[in-house]
Amino acid sequence: MIRLRLDLGYDGTDFSGWARQPGLRTVQGEIEQALGRILRLAEPPALTVAGRTDAGVHARGQVAHVDLPVEAFSALDRNHRRSAGAEPAAALSATDPVAFPAGHPSVPFPAADSAAGFLAVEPVAAGAVLPLDVDERLAALLRRLAGVLDSDVRVHRVCVASEGFDARFSALSRRYAYRVSDAAGGVDPLRRREVVWHNRPLDLDALNAAAAHLLGEHDFAAFCKKREGATTIRRLQRLDWVREDDGVLVATVVADAFCHSMVRSLVGSLLSAADGRRPVEWPGQVLGRAVRDSGVHVAPAHGLCLEEVSYPPDTELAARALATRRVRTLGDDPPAVDEP
Repeated sequence: MIRLRLDLGYDGTDFSGWARQPGLRTVQGEIEQALGRILRLAEPPALTVAGRTDAGVHARGQVAHVDLPVEAFSALDRNHRRSAGAEPAAALSATDPVAFPAGHPSVPFPAADSAAGFLAVEPVAAGAVLPLDVDERLAALLRRLAGVLDSDVRVHRVCVASEGFDARFSALSRRYAYRVSDAAGGVDPLRRREVVWHNRPLDLDALNAAAAHLLGEHDFAAFCKKREGATTIRRLQRLDWVREDDGVLVATVVADAFCHSMVRSLVGSLLSAADGRRPVEWPGQVLGRAVRDSGVHVAPAHGLCLEEVSYPPDTELAARALATRRVRTLGDDPPAVDEP
């Protein structure tokens, strides 16, 4: 098996969220089906994602990984040979011996060195088309994904994952952006799928003052949909707002992980404090009660976008994944499991 890392983005408008669901169009389902088709697998492979997103939520910097059998890549070699016009009798399979030193870029992976340092000593048949090397296979896979997937989901990069990498559990943090317009005339129609219109004027200073009460490690039960056996303790590392030149207000939200509906609930409470319906202190008071508050309205999904997932250096990936798997209690050092 080989683990691949996929960096991807999508417009969530026409998806029923990330997670695969029978009879529904989801991001996970679309990519898994595409991989299964391209690599000619009997069953689509299973993707593991850094953070599941709800229906309508977008992503610009989503990360996933997938474990695939190495022999699956022979499908890419077959396409390569056909495009090169190779005769079937002259074409090499992905496992045929090749007379190149181990590590040579023309050697198929994984390289299984012999005692002599060669994969084999058989000569390559005259006119044969060599199998693609690792980088060529990954580049071919990326191109095929672009051709098979619909235009509202794009895989930007595919690479062999570093040892110990887990898209979900190795992550240090997730960074989201939430975009709101309070323009009297509404949202620019060309941005209607990513910017929410708020029909009351918003005070930027009030947004940031209210957000300051939410920073740090807390039990965010008041802003999460509780799930059986799942902790709602999170460390909110950043939550601040800016008004861009076009007047759109953008919140940057960073945490070690997020529980279900947390970001949109936080935004909903802050908007109430910034348009005068609630005092600036109200979101912090709700947080302190640690119970779901009916006054907190979940902001619309389409204003939310996963912008970035950050990871530690390669040497720390495995340790980070191990630590993250622990369900923590308040005050523990290891980060919380991401419960989307």
